[in-house]
Amino acid sequence: MASHWEEFYATHLPPTDFEDNRKLLQEFCERHNKRNEKIVLVTSGGTTVPLEHNTVRFVDNFSAGTRGAASAEYFLEHAYVVIFMHRLKSLEPFTRHFNGQKFMDMLELYERGPNTNITVKPDSVDVLAPILASYKAAQENGRILYVNFTSVSDYFWLLRAACECLSQFGSRALLYLAAAVSDFYVPSNQMPTHKIQSGSAAPNIQLQLVPKLLAPLVSLWVPHAFVVSFKLETDESILITKAREALNKYKHKLVIGNMLQTRRTKVVFVTPDSSYEVVLSREQMLNGMEIEDVIVRNVAANHDEYRKKFKY
Repeated sequence: MASHWEEFYATHLPPTDFEDNRKLLQEFCERHNKRNEKIVLVTSGGTTVPLEHNTVRFVDNFSAGTRGAASAEYFLEHAYVVIFMHRLKSLEPFTRHFNGQKFMDMLELYERGPNTNITVKPDSVDVLAPILASYKAAQENGRILYVNFTSVSDYFWLLRAACECLSQFGSRALLYLAAAVSDFYVPSNQMPTHKIQSGSAAPNIQLQLVPKLLAPLVSLWVPHAFVVSFKLETDESILITKAREALNKYKHKLVIGNMLQTRRTKVVFVTPDSSYEVVLSREQMLNGMEIEDVIVRNVAANHDEYRKKFKY
C-alpha cells in the first residue's frame, strides 16, 4: 500500500520547468561535491494551494521569506555553498535589502541640461558597498543557486529532486527548512479544470492534510544530512512540546521554535537532548544585527559537531 507522500507524487504532475531545475541542481551539486565543500539547502517563503488546475484562485500564507533570504547570506559567510529554494517573488538574498522605497531613497537624480544622471547618495554607499561585494563574490564563484516554486506541489517535487542531489554530500549536507509549507491542499482529482464561477452557488472545497515529507527525507533521501526544521506557534506554552514531538516522530537533528510575536528577536533551539534560547539584546538590535546571524552561527556550530561522528 502506497504511503500518503507517494500518493501525492503519483497524483500531482511536476512543474513545467522541473527537468531544467533538476539539471541545474545536479550540475551545482556535482561541481561542489568534487571540491569537498559544505552545502546547505535553504527553503524559503510560503506555498500556494491552487483551487483550479488553470489557477486563478488559491490559498496562501503570509510568509515573505525574510528568514530564509537573510539566513542564506549568513551561510555563505560560514563557507557553505547554498541552494536557495524559494517562493517566486518572495525575498531573496542581497536584493532583500533594497526592495521598494528603501532602494529609491538611496538614489540621487541630477539633471544638467539635456543629460540626466543617477548616482548613489553618499550616505548610502557604505550600506550598499559590502552587500554588493558579497553578492558579486557569491555569483562570480558560483556559490549560490536559485530555484523557485509557487505551489505546494512544485515545492514537493523540487525538494525531492534537491535531496537526490544532496545525498552524495553525506554529513556535509545541511537542510535548513524555513519555508512555510501549506498544511492542507486540494487533491488534484478534486480540482476543477477552469476558474470557479462566482455566479453559481458557493463552492464546497474539501481540504486534505499535506503529507509530511520530513519522514522520507530523513530516513530515505538524505539519511546522513543534518536536517533542521522550524516550528512557529502563537501559544508559547506548547512550543517546546510541539518541537520535541516533531523530533521524536521524524528523527531529524534540530527544531528551531519561534513565536509569531517575537520571531525577529528570539528563537529556541530544541535538540533531542536539550533546548536553549537565542535572543538578540537591545544593543544588538540597535546596532542593526539580525537574529538570523546568530541562528546561522549556532546551526553551523551544531552541524560541525554532528560531522565529527563521521569519518568523511
